[in-house]
Order: sequence, then structure tokens, then C-alpha cells
Amino acid sequence: MTMITRRSALAAGAALTMLPRIALAQGAPRRGGTLRISVDQAAGVLNPLLTRVNPEYMLSELLYSNLTRLTTKMEVEPDLAESWSANADVSQWTFVLRPNLRFHDGSPCTAKDVASTFKAILDPKTASPARTNVGPIAEVVALDDRTALFKLSTPYADLPTALAYTNARIIPSAIAEGDLTKLAKTAIGTGPFKLVSYEPDRLIVVQRNETYYDAARPYIDRLEIVVYPDPTAESSALISGDTDLIANTPPTEFPRFAGASGVTPLRIPSGQFLNVNMGCDQKPFSDVRVRQALALTIDRKAMVDFCAQGYGTPGNDVPMNAAYRFYKAVAEKAPDIAKAKQLLADAGYPNGLDLKLIASDTPSTRTSMAVSMREMAKPAGFRIEVQTMPHATYLDQVWKKGPFYVGFYNMQASADAIFALLYISNAAWNETRWNNTDFDKLVGEARGTTDEARRRALYGEAQQLMHDQVPSVIPVFFDLLAAKRNYVQGYALHPRGSVFRLDHAWLAADAPKRG
Repeated sequence: MTMITRRSALAAGAALTMLPRIALAQGAPRRGGTLRISVDQAAGVLNPLLTRVNPEYMLSELLYSNLTRLTTKMEVEPDLAESWSANADVSQWTFVLRPNLRFHDGSPCTAKDVASTFKAILDPKTASPARTNVGPIAEVVALDDRTALFKLSTPYADLPTALAYTNARIIPSAIAEGDLTKLAKTAIGTGPFKLVSYEPDRLIVVQRNETYYDAARPYIDRLEIVVYPDPTAESSALISGDTDLIANTPPTEFPRFAGASGVTPLRIPSGQFLNVNMGCDQKPFSDVRVRQALALTIDRKAMVDFCAQGYGTPGNDVPMNAAYRFYKAVAEKAPDIAKAKQLLADAGYPNGLDLKLIASDTPSTRTSMAVSMREMAKPAGFRIEVQTMPHATYLDQVWKKGPFYVGFYNMQASADAIFALLYISNAAWNETRWNNTDFDKLVGEARGTTDEARRRALYGEAQQLMHDQVPSVIPVFFDLLAAKRNYVQGYALHPRGSVFRLDHAWLAADAPKRG
């Protein structure tokens, strides 16, 4: 097998081969204590292959491990795999596991578990979002206890990055090949923490995994995840010291932390966005002119001020911004009501159009965006009724089903990842049902080449196509906002939004005693 070396990969900017890196000590993390972190909604799904929202991603990251993980600089680093390499055309990848890996029940974690996990992920019956987000994997073969060979259906340069996906946690082969429903009630992972108790609507407790592959981490003895559906109550709990860390806070609450004693506000630019999804497979949104007309009603800078309270940047109907590698800046859209009216008339709606826009109540910015769009689109003839509903109802009745609703997405690990999640024809969450074959071809070719310039050109064309055809309106990107008590150390916001790295967090000596 001809190997791509780490040096040549870095020269190409593709990160195709990764070897372990030695982390330099920065201070002296302190072991022990209980960290109490708040989230804004229930972690209702325990199965790591099926998680959907940030609290679920957080919990599965605590309990399970991937082969790789992402640093706060969006660089791929080893997790269960200690090294990896590819053949010359990146159609096969070999991953070598760390020695002596153990699941929480004491059983060994081997390449067989890796192969079985990906077999389950790739089975359509499992319905894992990872199925179309881990790359074009045809088969995973355990060569020996520590070596897994990934055979791909097409070349794929981003596989190490893709394997850090939130639903690609490694599970025991006995469960992967047996009864996956067991994972709905129990957690048997290799992650830094073990599950102690699970009340998804109220409180989840985990404790340190003493057999974790890194003997130094996690630093925390015990971690409590407390659910606060009300953002004001959640903020007040941190300010009063009842909690130690808020994983995510809306822009309306963030200013409260600036003057709060003992509290550090956290903010980082990100590719997180809200969008308005339109069912391109049915009227009226099957006519591109209707979608283009709606896009031309939006004052994007005003949307940033209203929805993000200024903590963000305008979007341009493409799910990538400057935080992404391979982002292409295209002409910024500005409101043009006259042109929007003409497009509607040309599409057969000279007297305007009546629509119902659905918005979940979590996060609250969904409703803010829906109301903003209703008012901005009104002068062009769009008569939009906004309907809000509880998030659980939205997930069950509207998400991936409805023709017109507000979506919310974290930044993904790569251009390919965000396109594969939402916009190619076989996307895991093909909400718009745009199904554009030209777009599919561009993304498919880009994922299989290691030529940096060619990849940039292909992804640029794909972004231009989305910008012009508007399968969804994406008017705003959000900075990620959170806050912590000053005694919480080693924790940094991750631009990915659904990655937390809480095994690196630790408590200073003045932290309160909990648990």
C-alpha cells in the first residue's frame, strides 16, 4: 500500500495522516470535585448513534469516544485511534487503536467493536445521522485487535475529520450486532465518564471513568447536567452560584453576565446558524423564483441585530461562513422589495402568497427569526403566519417533514460535513428536498480530491449554486455564547457548538463542594 505521509498531507492542506501529539502542560490542573453544568433542554436520547441535540451530544461525548476528535482550533486529533494513514488515492484508510482500551463494563474495546459499530451506523434500519456524515464507507474490517481498515466506495480526503462526527461513537460489538435498543436505557462506552443516573428532563449524573485511556483525565470526579428550560432561570442559577457552567445562553441573557460577580462570560465566532427551510419538492417552493423572492426581502444586518442581539454576522443563504475552510465570499444579498414582488408575480402570485412558518420554542431565537421574516417579507406580498410550538412537538411533527420551518444547526467539521448533513440529495437531514444533481456532483468530486486548489474551486461552485437557488434562507450566523464561574478552569467554547471537551475542565481550590 502506498502511504500518504503526514508531511505531504500537511503540504496539501488535507491532514490525511495524523500521529499523536504531545500536549505541553499549561498550568497544573487540579483533580477532584463536582461540576454542575446547565443545559436548556432534555437529553432525551441516550443511544449515541441516534442523538440529535446539543445536550444529547454532550452526554454521549462524556460516556463514549470516537476514533478521532476535534480540538478547539477545529483540528483533528487522536481519540481511541492513536494513528492513521491512507493509501495514495485516499480510498482506503488504516486506523491503529490505543493499547488496552476498555468499555465501562470492563470488556476490551478492539477493532472488532469499531467494525461492528460502523456496520450498525451504515445500516439504514439503525437510522443514525452518522450514516451519511462519516464519508463514503463501504466496509470496515478488523485486521487484528488494534487495526481497523476502512474501505471506501469513493476516495475521501476528510475521513479522519468525519470520524469525529457526533454520532460516530464506538459501542460494543455485542450490542452493535445484537439489540441496539439496549442503548436507550444503559451506557456502555469508553468515554471519560460513566453514567450514574439518568433523568433526562431534570438531572443527569456521571462520574469519572477510572479506566479511561488517559490516566490524567478527566480531572472532575463527578459531573451533573441540570436542565433549565427557562433561560432567565438558568442565568440566575449561574449568577447565584447554584450552577458552575452554562453550556449555551441566548443573546438576550448574555449581557447579564458582564457585571456579575465571580462570573466569566464566554464568546466565540462560529458557523452556527438559523435557517428557514423550504420544501423544494412542493408548491410554492418548487418554483425557485418564490425562494429567491423571499430571500430578497431580508435585511440581514437588521436580522443580526434583532435575532442575535449583535452577537453574530450576516448570512448569505449558504451554510458556510469565514469560520470554514473552503468558504467562498459571494455577493452579499440586500433587500430588494420591487424585485421580490416581480419574482412572485412571475411565479404566478401577483397578489402575494399566504404561508405558515413553524418555529420551535428552543432556542428562542427561532421565534425571533420567524417574526422578523414575517415583518420583512410583508411589503413584498408574503403573508406569513408564525406558529410556535414546544421543541419536542416540533421534532416529532415538523422536523424533516414540514414544508416551511425554522431550523437550527451547529457548525460542522468541514464543508463536506455541512453539505452531507443537510443539502446533498442523500443528506442525513434532507429537509429542503432540493435534490440538485449539479450540486451533488460538485460536492462528490470535491470530497475525493487532495488537490487543494481544485477542492476550493469545486466547493466555491457549490456555494454559488446554493446562493443563487436558495434551498433555504440563511440570514444570520451566531457567535456562541456561554458563561462560567471563575473557578471553572480548562474549559473553552468550541466553535463546532456540539463539542464540549469537558474531560479537560477542572475546578480551582475555591470551588464549592458539591455532591
